[in-house]
Parts: sequence; C-alpha cells; structure tokens
Amino acid sequence: MSNISSSAQASAPKFTDKKYLITLIFVTSLFMFWGIAITMGDVLNKHFQSVLSLSKTQSAFVQFAIFGAYGVMGIPAGLFMKRFGYKNGVLFGLSLFACGAFLFVPAAAAASFPFFGFALFVLGCGISTLETVAHPFVASLGDQRTSDMRINFAQAFNAVGTIIGPWVGSHFLFGNHVEGSTDLTSVKVLYIVIGAVIATIAVLFSFVKVPALSDPHVTADPASANLDTHPEKGLFQHKHFKWAVVAQFFNVAAQAGTWAFFINYGHEKMGFTDEVAGKYMIFFFVLMLAGRFIGTYLMRFIAPHSLLAIFAACNIVMCLIIAQSLGWPSFIALMMLNFFFSIMFPTIFSLGLKNLGKHTQQASSFISMGVVGGAFFPFAMGAVAETNVAHAYYLPIICYTVIFLFGYRFYKVR
Repeated sequence: MSNISSSAQASAPKFTDKKYLITLIFVTSLFMFWGIAITMGDVLNKHFQSVLSLSKTQSAFVQFAIFGAYGVMGIPAGLFMKRFGYKNGVLFGLSLFACGAFLFVPAAAAASFPFFGFALFVLGCGISTLETVAHPFVASLGDQRTSDMRINFAQAFNAVGTIIGPWVGSHFLFGNHVEGSTDLTSVKVLYIVIGAVIATIAVLFSFVKVPALSDPHVTADPASANLDTHPEKGLFQHKHFKWAVVAQFFNVAAQAGTWAFFINYGHEKMGFTDEVAGKYMIFFFVLMLAGRFIGTYLMRFIAPHSLLAIFAACNIVMCLIIAQSLGWPSFIALMMLNFFFSIMFPTIFSLGLKNLGKHTQQASSFISMGVVGGAFFPFAMGAVAETNVAHAYYLPIICYTVIFLFGYRFYKVR
C-alpha cells in the first residue's frame, strides 16, 4: 500500500521546476502591475466625470481606450513574441506601458480628454502585449497538467494589483479633490510615478536569464506537455480554442462594465461619497484576491472547467440581486460578483490553450484580443446607468451565461 502511495506522489506533476523559479517570480509580478493600471482606469473614469464634466457614457471612453488596445495589439504582440521570444515580448510590453504612463504629463497639461484617451491607448497596448506574452509564458514554466494552477496563482497577484490600483487612485485623485476643481496635477504626478516604476522593472528584467523551456516533442511524459493531439488541424479548427475566445470576450465585457460603474453604484444607490465608494472598491478587489487563492485550492478537487461553470452560475444570481436595488443585500451581491469573477479570466485562458502545441503562441494572441469586449460593453451599461445604474447590471447576465456554457460543455478538446 505504501509503495502505491509513494509512486502516486512521485508521479504527481510539480507546480513548477526550480530552474524556472526566478523567471516565474518576475513574470508573476507583471500580472500585479497591469492589475494596478486597469483598476486605476476605473477610478479615472469617475474622476474625469467630475474634473472634465463628462457623462457616464462619455467617461466609458476610458475603458474603450484601454481595452480597445487589445483588439489592435493582440496579433502584433503574438507575432513579436513568436519572432523574438517571451523575454523580449515582456520588455516590449513594459516599454509601451511606461511610454503610455509618461504621456499623461502632456495630456494633463493640455487638460484634453482625447489626449488622455491616446495615452491610455498606448498604455493599453503595453498591457495587452504583457497579457499576450505572460499567460503562455507562465503556462510553459512547468508541467501542462498544472498550468491552470500556475496561471490562477499568477492571476492572484493580478488581484493584488487590482486592490492597490483603487487604493492609490482614490488617495491621489479623490483624497484632496475640491468639488468643482479642474486641477489635474494629481493625475500627472501619479502617472509619472507609475511610468518610473515600470521603466525600472523593464531594466531589471533585462538582466534575468530565462532558462530554455522544455521541448514538448522530446518529453518523457506526453501528458505533461502542451502537445497538439490533432496536428493535422489548423488553429481555428480547434473548437475549444474558438469558444475560449468568445468566452473571454464576454468575460472581460462583464468585468469592464462591472468595475467601471462600481463607484457610481455606491454613490447613487448607497449614498456614499466618491472617496468612500473608492475605499469599498478596495475590499471589492480583496474579494477577487480571495477568490483566486480559494479557486486555485479548489482546483485540486474540482475540475477547472466545472468550477468555472459553478462560479458563472453564481454570478448570474448576483446580477439579479444587484439589479433590484435592495440596499445592503444588493451591494453585498455587487461585492461578491468579484469573488466569483476571480478565476474566470485565467481559467478561460488556460483551457483555451490546452493541447494546441505549435499554435499556442498564436492562440494566446487571439484569446488576448477577446479582451476587446471590455472596450464596448461599458458603453451599453453606461447608457442604461444614465437612467438607473442598478438596472445596468442586468446586462452582464448575458456574459455569464456564455461563460457558463463554455465551462459546462464547450471547453472540451476534440
């Protein structure tokens, strides 16, 4: 009996190998930094409504600029990664990220929302490149059978970034804001600091030596590597990959709309000030962090696709409660939306990359492009929110239904 137990332990796939540890730490940190940048955009959304006198629909261009960049950069980033490798892909993404942040300085000086949109677009191109590269990068740093766990673990640090983003953004942008003021100095200072930090990370990562990744064609255990089980098929003949792109589109659509109008919901339905609503947003993202760690643990006992379907079903229920404007019960449901959202992005990504072999990097580009859903959905939610922000939360039910179907049935590698 002990022999069976010891052999089972010996054959259990490792989370990662020791030789990949330094690289994994650096790449995981990138997840945190783009989490900061994306949720900072949600704080900017509300800040620009006040400082630049924008409507909710107009301020949704913040999300359009960031997430729209994914539609533009997905394929170029994938081609760059395929030509120059994972490390250079990361450095390229960090460079664009830093440039976008520094462009906030002239945008603030001009007090021009279109200029801010351009800066956010460049920053979004950097984030898109990092996401396109980082997911297959993390997935390749060890056994394919534990790639779901690695990506969810790395995304847990993305959740840390989403906590830091609204905390720093609320402190800088709402903390000293005087009602009616049009001063943009705080925006300028904040993004100078962000640009400097990202530029420093790029320099440090340039000195990291990335070990050679294992060749799936010479591995001793075929199940451990990302082997294409149907090499005669083209990428778009893999149905699970196509459904992953669709699921990711609707997933990020729901995410962007939910996050963009969280502060509006707290202000209009709960009577909070913008600063207090911004602080609740911090706890909102703490729940996402908790969901990532709990979800990663649960995947030891529940298949990732099943957990994805369960969490999607839970979020359909949460949206129905939010839309009823029941006070604290609805606000708690809004908070829980992020808990159940937590595993969706990394799990969809990982399931979509399974058994694609040589198509993996190209597939990563298209799944990243699915993030463009976040560019359009906030406009629809913003239009409904102009009348009633609670009713806007009926719309994400469409998104979570698609995600449920992917996790329940269409994830299968055929």
